[in-house]
Amino acid sequence: MGPLHGLKVVEIAGIGPGPFAAMMLADMGADVLRVDRIPKRPARGAARDVLTRGRLSVGVDLKHAQGAAVVLELCERADALIEGFRPGVMERLGLGPEPCLARNRRLVYGRMTGWGQDGPLAQTAGHDINYIALSGALHAIGRADDKPVPPLNLVGDFGGGGLLLAFGLVCALLEAQRSGRGQLNDAAMVDGASLLMAMFHGMRAAGLHREQRGQNLLDTGAHFYETYETADGKHVAIGAIEPQFYAELLSRIGLGAETLPPQMDRQSWPAMKERLSALFKQKTRAEWCALLEGSDACFAPVLSMSEAIDHPHMQARGSFVTIGGDAQPAPAPRFSRTPAGVQRPPAHAGQDTEAGLIRWGLSEARIAELRAAGAVG
Repeated sequence: MGPLHGLKVVEIAGIGPGPFAAMMLADMGADVLRVDRIPKRPARGAARDVLTRGRLSVGVDLKHAQGAAVVLELCERADALIEGFRPGVMERLGLGPEPCLARNRRLVYGRMTGWGQDGPLAQTAGHDINYIALSGALHAIGRADDKPVPPLNLVGDFGGGGLLLAFGLVCALLEAQRSGRGQLNDAAMVDGASLLMAMFHGMRAAGLHREQRGQNLLDTGAHFYETYETADGKHVAIGAIEPQFYAELLSRIGLGAETLPPQMDRQSWPAMKERLSALFKQKTRAEWCALLEGSDACFAPVLSMSEAIDHPHMQARGSFVTIGGDAQPAPAPRFSRTPAGVQRPPAHAGQDTEAGLIRWGLSEARIAELRAAGAVG
């Protein structure tokens, strides 16, 4: 069922953060209908596109007058709409907030962009790396005396994008239940990435975070918050920040009885890092796991994606599920009374046009008319 069971969402197909937000809503029980372009043939690998799981896909030509009319009909039945085009594109299609809200005054209209709906860069192309660069997040990620390292596209597209959009939609949906009125939700990755840096802005203001990379508590400056190579060429991660956890780490790796510099003495961090680097290379990752895993030393092996799926803790939690023969992350977070779940495997574009439109209240005769006109397919 999921906590969002009963909510209906129209998703105008896009890439990256929009589909991620739609996937999360579907995982939580929302009935999400994905509106895709009419494909000439199924896209290669579409059945394994995890971001499209959980919803039906209808093929609609948005540039066709009757295709746009279909989306407006769906908006009448929907609680929310998600789109991820550049500012102005949906307006040119006749599907901007004004006509959609005119059809349904309770509709929450979610917009996902990189730069936002306004500002000097609003019409400029970009990707995750550009948005997190402008937000200050990318500058902070990397080692001392080296260039910034893109953290995949997790910070912009997904953390600062899709999650922000999903959160904003649920906030606006809750407000609409009280007011009876929908509204526009402008979710921009540059805003979301900036928001994710909130703690570091506070630390910088308090004089606790330097803007130089690799010299701080959480950016590989500290020897007790770092990854280390093991004897077999693998790696382990240490995050022993609190004094009691740091003491536990030192005791278990054989340094607890030695006289060492104070933990927070920044001048000693480079030398301590060299010492720990040499020490961790003396055992294999498995040997370090046997010694440290399950303790309060704040230790974990650095696992590949395939290794993570098989780790006992992840297995016990059910952190991964198998859909269509492929392992993928399970819905999160967990709920005690209305558990979330993957409603259906990924669908290729337009796979469910008839079933999806019927589910949302269009008649077979109306669908046949639209097919004949080339508006859906």
